[in-house]
Amino acid sequence: MKNFYILLPFWASSLLMGSTSIESTGVMVTMTTPDKKQVHYVVERNIPAVCKKIPINNEMLWTGNFANPKVPEACKSTYVHTKGKLQPMHLDADLETYGELEVLVFLKEMQRNKDLLLIDSRKASWYKYMTIPGAINMPFVYFKYHDDYEFHFEYALKFLGVTKDSDGEYDFEQAKTLLLFCNGPWCSQSPSMISALLEIGYPAEKLKWYRGGMQDWLGAGMTSTRK
Repeated sequence: MKNFYILLPFWASSLLMGSTSIESTGVMVTMTTPDKKQVHYVVERNIPAVCKKIPINNEMLWTGNFANPKVPEACKSTYVHTKGKLQPMHLDADLETYGELEVLVFLKEMQRNKDLLLIDSRKASWYKYMTIPGAINMPFVYFKYHDDYEFHFEYALKFLGVTKDSDGEYDFEQAKTLLLFCNGPWCSQSPSMISALLEIGYPAEKLKWYRGGMQDWLGAGMTSTRK
């Protein structure tokens, strides 16, 4: 686990800065659906061919609340932005904040490293409706309100590789490295879960945060589980 944390900036930079970007080559992900089926996804940035012909200028990109009327519908993406409260860029000095490319690199490494987990911290109904391929669901309420969800909380920690020593204290030696997200940069669910994990002693260097969440993911044209 320490090797991953130390080496990530080096091998990640080669993927992020290569002539063929990871956003266009994509990452093959296999995930298990709630009904126990195996589904395969190529997680990538989906840009319809017609969109690549749009000139990049102020009028075309920033007309009113939506794109210029000349822009094809397939090239537009707008989402509700009037909810929640904007989150800071950094939640902890030792905790990394990720963007879309870093999420893709994490997904790619996750396919061969089972000590990495992408966590959708929203409630189950949100996860089932749509999520990032490869994510598993661990609702933030299990952690934020762990006294009310004692069974779910302890089961989740065991799944994350957290054990207890002879004194009943949590042992994070084998704890997995987690990348957490929720609905958007205004969503407090993943920050709440991260805060709860830090409070019980989960190492900050084993926690990563995708601040943009589903809003930025979809806004950038990235693959989701919803067809």
